Amino acid sequence: MSELAERVLNGELRALSRVLTLLERGDPAAAEAMARLDPHTGAGYAVGITGPPGVGKSTLVDRLAEHLRGLGLTVGILAVDPTSPFTGGALLGDRIRMQRHYLDDGVFIRSVATRGQSGGLPRIVKSMVRALDAAGKDVTLVETVGVGQTELGIMGVADTVVVAMTPESGDSIQTLKAGVMEIADLYVINKADRDGANHLSAAVTAMLHMADLSDGWNPPVLLTQAYASVGISELWDSVIAHRDYLSDTGGLDNRRAERRRSEFLETVQEELYRRIRERLDDDAELGELLRQIDGKTAEPYGAAMGLLRGAEFGQFASEAAGH
Repeated sequence: MSELAERVLNGELRALSRVLTLLERGDPAAAEAMARLDPHTGAGYAVGITGPPGVGKSTLVDRLAEHLRGLGLTVGILAVDPTSPFTGGALLGDRIRMQRHYLDDGVFIRSVATRGQSGGLPRIVKSMVRALDAAGKDVTLVETVGVGQTELGIMGVADTVVVAMTPESGDSIQTLKAGVMEIADLYVINKADRDGANHLSAAVTAMLHMADLSDGWNPPVLLTQAYASVGISELWDSVIAHRDYLSDTGGLDNRRAERRRSEFLETVQEELYRRIRERLDDDAELGELLRQIDGKTAEPYGAAMGLLRGAEFGQFASEAAGH
């Protein structure tokens, strides 16, 4: 894996793709590769673009990538797609929309399946962003599935979070709800040539005046027409302004430190759960407890707490972790 990591550091796209595949599969070899890549992270910048379905997130990402390439910057794109019920993989819709970038070695595009994880963003995206950073991508754009209010996971992935909305689609109501107002560093009213764009912009601005902006950053509200590349340069200028603000206030280091800790804890939780599930059939005591729960002779919450308190579980979890 050290050889694979070296190839990634040398900018070999096929090697980068291989590392991302190992991460998706949960292959132990991915840990060795990431350990080698991690010291080379920190130079890139991650931008998350989220919002309800149909707001034009893919077009925003596509045109923003075009703008960044015009500035001489290299770009990584992680397009999170819904999981296919047939293959378990991503549906690849976003990659089709961005296919004009395929001949550009300065743009690396990867679809990532949600794999049923809540929040529309799989945990593994954090590691993928670091891999793209180590590979030398100046900017990584992360486009989420677009599930509205529940899509808060992007806060733990991106340095700057862009929430996209459109007029005439009920987004003004969505914006007023708790959650969405708390995740955005920038707001984009896309398809701004439609009626109601100025009204929506005013509604968001009014809400921001009433919001708790104790961190000192006042999120701008931008109007774009992504299909015509209108407002894209202004969007990037605002991202740069937010990056500079975070750098000046120490917020960038804090966000990245929290992201690393979150990635560690989520990985431990996910991997321990997976290993315990694999051992269910081999552990007679746990199997009997599950049968009691199935037959309503044991109550699920109480049984779980009792198991966690028991010495048997400590040994079981230890063995599972070393499995």
